[in-house]
Amino acid sequence: MLLWIIFGGIAGWVASMIVGRADEMGLLSNIAVGIIGAFIGGWIADRLGFGGEPGVERPTSLISFATAVLGAIILLVILNALT
Repeated sequence: MLLWIIFGGIAGWVASMIVGRADEMGLLSNIAVGIIGAFIGGWIADRLGFGGEPGVERPTSLISFATAVLGAIILLVILNALT
């Protein structure tokens, strides 16, 4: 569980830097965005036929990290559009 929180925080931080919201987000926001982004990215990857459950079986793999970051970027872009 602690590994997922750390992983989510790093993924959320990287995504916030890419989207340009790093100055606006704190630690808890980065963790939340990273964890939610991992679920979004995993759902999209599954729908595209990549299968598996990224981040669940091996939360530290590079593919899982990329999936979480891409999902977090999608989440932040949607949030930017709504605000």
